[in-house]
Amino acid sequence: MKIIYTYTDEAPALATGSLLPILQTFASPAGVEVETRDISLAGRILAQFPDRLRAEQFTPDALTELGELAKTPEANIIKLPNISASVPQLKAAIAELQGQGYDVPDYPDDPHTAEQQETRERYDRVKGSAVNPVLRQGNSDRRAPASVKAYARKHPHTMGPWSPQSRSHVATMADGDFRATELSVTVPEATTVRIEHVAEDGTVTSLKADFPVQAGEVLDGSVMRVAALRAFFAGQVREALDSGLLYSVHLKATMMKVSDPIIFGHAVTTFFPELEGTPAWSPNDGLGALPAGVEVSFEGKPALAMVDSDRGITNLHVPSDVIVDASMPAAIRASGQMWNARGIQQDTKFVIPDHTYAALYAETIEDCRRNGAFDPATMGTTPNVGLMAQAAEEYGSHDKTFEVGRPGVVRIVDAQGRALIEHDVAAGDIWRACQTKDAPIRDWVRLAVRRAGATGAPAVFWLDEDRPHDRELLVKVRDELTRLDTKGLQIEVMPVAEAIRFTLARARAGQDTISVTGNVLRDYLTDLFPIIELGTSAKMLSIVPLMDGGGMFETGAGGSAPKHVQQFVRENHLRWDSLGEFLALAVSLELVADRDANQRARLLAQALDRATGRVLEERRSPSRRVGELDNRGSHFYLALHWARELATQADDRELAALFEPLAAGLAARELQIVSELEAVQGRPVDIGGYYHPDLGLVDAAMRPSTTLNATLAGFR
Repeated sequence: MKIIYTYTDEAPALATGSLLPILQTFASPAGVEVETRDISLAGRILAQFPDRLRAEQFTPDALTELGELAKTPEANIIKLPNISASVPQLKAAIAELQGQGYDVPDYPDDPHTAEQQETRERYDRVKGSAVNPVLRQGNSDRRAPASVKAYARKHPHTMGPWSPQSRSHVATMADGDFRATELSVTVPEATTVRIEHVAEDGTVTSLKADFPVQAGEVLDGSVMRVAALRAFFAGQVREALDSGLLYSVHLKATMMKVSDPIIFGHAVTTFFPELEGTPAWSPNDGLGALPAGVEVSFEGKPALAMVDSDRGITNLHVPSDVIVDASMPAAIRASGQMWNARGIQQDTKFVIPDHTYAALYAETIEDCRRNGAFDPATMGTTPNVGLMAQAAEEYGSHDKTFEVGRPGVVRIVDAQGRALIEHDVAAGDIWRACQTKDAPIRDWVRLAVRRAGATGAPAVFWLDEDRPHDRELLVKVRDELTRLDTKGLQIEVMPVAEAIRFTLARARAGQDTISVTGNVLRDYLTDLFPIIELGTSAKMLSIVPLMDGGGMFETGAGGSAPKHVQQFVRENHLRWDSLGEFLALAVSLELVADRDANQRARLLAQALDRATGRVLEERRSPSRRVGELDNRGSHFYLALHWARELATQADDRELAALFEPLAAGLAARELQIVSELEAVQGRPVDIGGYYHPDLGLVDAAMRPSTTLNATLAGFR
């Protein structure tokens, strides 16, 4: 069984240049092959246009290849964080590729011709969270490894103090949003359905032609009513101004790649109504895309939360800058505040339009206001079992979301012409559908029960009897639970507000709770709790037991990766922490050991786990400051401790003898290697591009120690 190590984007891709040679060096004595596949944003773009590239520029469609592999028992994929591209990011990547001589077309904002429409369809397969639905052919098991949790308790990170007088709060809609309008049905038999718009004059327009649904599949439809949305935004702007709170909008324009950029655009134009109708500009792209010479005025408006106060980057500059599952935990950790234009923290109105999951953050803020900041040294852990297999609940990341052009009805119609779901709509409304198949739901329940049995912690299904989608899921959940042995296990069902209160109370008491959630909540919770517990979501072990028998191992979130790249290019210091990669490598090697009866792979995994513990305990993780240990230095210490652990293990003396010279050589040259790694810091470094860097330049930048390189090469 091979290990497929994905090449992605930004800081994780840079780190790959340093870590991958170490992994391949250590894996070779166990006969384990480690191959790479390029699923970066640039790689995905190039793979869509083979007909426009020269022979030497050809880029294989690695994502499609891995999607097929993920449906086989042979899959063993280590998946690093990739860019979930917003339209501005996509356009920037296209421009960079064009500047490098790749003949890829411009992104057509408003396609009119058949050629433009086909180009748009190709790019639509790239933007947003395009990777995850393809690769995630299994449900999610994310948890803090025992060694990482122990380290966080022994060396707790700082948490901002909370005041009982904090005025920060979540503002969300009560009506007219996706949650309020949701309808859901379970399809009894396999069929095909279509989505169509029926205008007031009876004209029928196909929005999505016939597509298959399976027996037992759950279908949802919901609509965000634009009039209600704009009234909500306008009201919150007024309230923020009157109360003196920072105004901050929190969406997920990467995963919700159709709906949330549109919502973001309405947030921009309700805050800056004078920008309505600005030529050659889409508000969905944010203030950062305004044409040169167009100015905005903050007079008579509330203070706007900042992404980067020093550079004047506001919360409304770029839709992908403020992603709710990363931005809200960071604010909760920072005393429930965000930064204003003067670079000072301030109480904030957190505007989350759709109220489906807003209670998660509202209740957490209220808990901190009453009880103060959490204590990482004593709090329990909250692992997650997430429903995500086979694109389950991938709201907005698919071709079933539409901005309505004119009034009428949008409906889902089956092969017999029966309307399964229908909504009255107005021009500008955002309508979306979702499919959730029966098999992934049942697999999700089984995984939750296994985790509850393995840990003894209660498993809480975050499902609400009053929500149509959840009500359909609960029928299947309860049916599947009757088929499983749950004796002695605590299995609970709670809506979001009750579930988060229950979980937070247990966490404060030092108790563990398994959150069992749908896909969107999986995203939110596996940032919220790790950031509070561990200081970062990058330290989570993320296992995806694939439904067809293989495994995928994800290495954490990449929300901070852009800032890491900016610092690296400026100072040749990469602060990206590869701990998530270390954890994923260990369980990936264990899968090889189990499938191939490869005892050496098991020894590699066990030694790697111990070495990771040493890296943590000795505080060899990357520093934020230039001139100190960075990502490359952390990789060196992993290699040193990994070699030492293998050299001293007693279960395979031949393997130990192989690694003894490497361990001795790395130890003897430690000062020289660290000196060489630190000597390059403090000066700008050229990597030849942001989205499509020159791999030769990246290799040179990420492997600057000739001593380390020679030592590894000598072992091979």
